[in-house]
Amino acid sequence: MKRTPSPHNLQANQGKQISSFRYEDGNKNKAKHKSLPVLRHIKVAVKKVAGLFTILFGQRKAASKAAALIETKRNDSRIRGISSSTDRSSGSDTRSKSSSKFKFSQSTSSASGLIETTNFSYEEILKATEKFSPANQIGEGRFGTVYKGRLADGSLVAVKRARKAASDKLLLETEFKNEILTLSTIEHLNLVRLYGYLEHGDERIIVVEYVANGTLREHLDGTNGNELETGERLDIAIDVAHAITYLHMYKDPPIIHRDIKSLNILITEKLRAKVADFGFARSSADPNATHISTQVKGTAGYLDPEYLKTYQLTVKSDVYSFGVLLVELMTGRRPIEPKKPTNERITTRWAIQMLKRGDAIFVMDPRLRRNPASTMVLEKVLLLAQECLAPLRNSRPSMKKCAEVLWGIRKDFQEKSLLSSSSDVHFSANYPVRDAKRTRRTSFGIQDDDCQRFIISA
Repeated sequence: MKRTPSPHNLQANQGKQISSFRYEDGNKNKAKHKSLPVLRHIKVAVKKVAGLFTILFGQRKAASKAAALIETKRNDSRIRGISSSTDRSSGSDTRSKSSSKFKFSQSTSSASGLIETTNFSYEEILKATEKFSPANQIGEGRFGTVYKGRLADGSLVAVKRARKAASDKLLLETEFKNEILTLSTIEHLNLVRLYGYLEHGDERIIVVEYVANGTLREHLDGTNGNELETGERLDIAIDVAHAITYLHMYKDPPIIHRDIKSLNILITEKLRAKVADFGFARSSADPNATHISTQVKGTAGYLDPEYLKTYQLTVKSDVYSFGVLLVELMTGRRPIEPKKPTNERITTRWAIQMLKRGDAIFVMDPRLRRNPASTMVLEKVLLLAQECLAPLRNSRPSMKKCAEVLWGIRKDFQEKSLLSSSSDVHFSANYPVRDAKRTRRTSFGIQDDDCQRFIISA
């Protein structure tokens, strides 16, 4: 018999169910309330971790941006020639003698702006020059004697050894320090590179790049065996103009060379030019400022007359010397020729007077081939020289302007040479091959294009 639950029992059971439901809900609420603080802690912890990651990744991102910026600046400085790559060993004070040789690598200037150099030992210099053998002597000048040296790794260098005369000791010491200081801050295709130096007792030695083909003066005198053609002389003039422009415009402060002359222009095997000898160089805080000098320094025939009168030195003094060099290149004569007739002894005065009279052809170096192209070069170069030789410095052009004018002259020379070579104009047998071809190659070659971009865009 089926039992029917009584109302009382039904209510009791419902009460139990309700109470059980309430009890279960209560447990759930309690669990829920207990879980809330845990969730909050977890959320806070997650936020903290996220914040930490944001900071870390933000710093890393910022660091990477900074590194990229620094690298961009470094690359930019190399492009502009401020710290162009060269072949040089890093060297160190703690290296052994056997490790003192050059390790040719792509190195750049240090953060301080100074070029890294090698501290040579006296034993290394003696070995490189075979104890300063007369057979290795390649030059002699105001500072002392220059020797050709070969390092342990076979690298060729030029070793400048100061004279030891007691009367010149202070002067030579000043020139020694001045040349090292200047060379350690410059780096350019057309400037001789500094490799290192040495102070050993009373010895003062500077080790620089070896340039194999002698000086410009030797070539103009014909003692080197190579006769420079018109196009080659233009190349040399442009190289020198590039070098001085770099010193005047792209060094801070600007550097005044003070001794631009044919004996200080070294010629490479490819007949390109490198400016050397910075013993007289001087920094200028302002390229337009004048500096009073207690002692005139330079070489007779190349000295700025305004500097001689006022003792005031500016970058335009280098421009005057460059004008003398241009006349020297076109005439082949030295600035002062005491054995010539009176009206020809000062070469620049004689050449400019002949130019004004329309007789420039008579001052052309006899070694140069005479033809319409070379005559055009002679006249235009002498006109530029006339501007550089202006008595007042403010009337002289800048070195950058000189380089641009010479660049245009060489372009015209190339075009005129090519036209003349196909006409009935008489040339010597090998003239079109040497001048026209060489000018065409150097006018559009990598070396000169780089120099032109450097001067105009740096």
